[in-house]
Amino acid sequence: MAEQVIRFEDADAYERGMSPWSRLAGARFLDWLAPPPGSRWLDVGCGTGAFSALVAERYAPMEMQGIDPSEAQLRVARARLGARGAAFVRGDAMALPFERARFDAVVMALVIFFVPDPAQGVAEMVRVARPGGLVAAYAWDLLEGGFPFEPIWQEMRAAGITPLLPPNAMSGGLRALGGLWRGAGLERVETRQIVVERTFASFEEYWATSTITGGVRPPLDAMTVEDRERLKTRVRARLAADAMGRVSARARANTIKAFVPS
Repeated sequence: MAEQVIRFEDADAYERGMSPWSRLAGARFLDWLAPPPGSRWLDVGCGTGAFSALVAERYAPMEMQGIDPSEAQLRVARARLGARGAAFVRGDAMALPFERARFDAVVMALVIFFVPDPAQGVAEMVRVARPGGLVAAYAWDLLEGGFPFEPIWQEMRAAGITPLLPPNAMSGGLRALGGLWRGAGLERVETRQIVVERTFASFEEYWATSTITGGVRPPLDAMTVEDRERLKTRVRARLAADAMGRVSARARANTIKAFVPS
């Protein structure tokens, strides 16, 4: 059997499944960063542009660039209304196609654990940030139960199924992030955790939007219909509905920010 890997070529599924979570965490992340308006920004691993749009809406950047390896994701980013004026290009986080010291803020949203060499990715972020510039990231706390779809993962594990993880899942932990940022020579390193919550109109809505993304769908597709229904029933039992049938779920992200030496 071919090894299963997480892929993000279905941009519509990503938009419906993960982007709402990304925007919630991204908003809290930006509150913490509190950047000045009119800055030059780079969004590394911009995906469908959800985080770039938040920056554009809230901080009127002088320049907003996004880079991602998936052309399918980039097509959605370019069409996103809130990100008008931003430029989205295809490229590699470990070899950013920008000159040294170009940006005031270089950010990586939910991406560090997908970078083949996280230390090289951070070094590239530092290279393209100006002296005194901000280098920051946030990542789901994957290994400590912080993933938005953790209730599904928990029942997968109980059924003997290993959920799909990014290639460098450990790099999203608080200690790992701190080590990467300090190892890159950054100053005034700060970390924190943020918690976000979503409420769904019903369990069926939660299930439908939580089982379509690359990190969840492949293991489900490999199950029989009967096993998948049994797993769904167990996940339903984890998410108690309120009097109106609504269910709520939480997620937790680790964040880091630091500055390039002046």
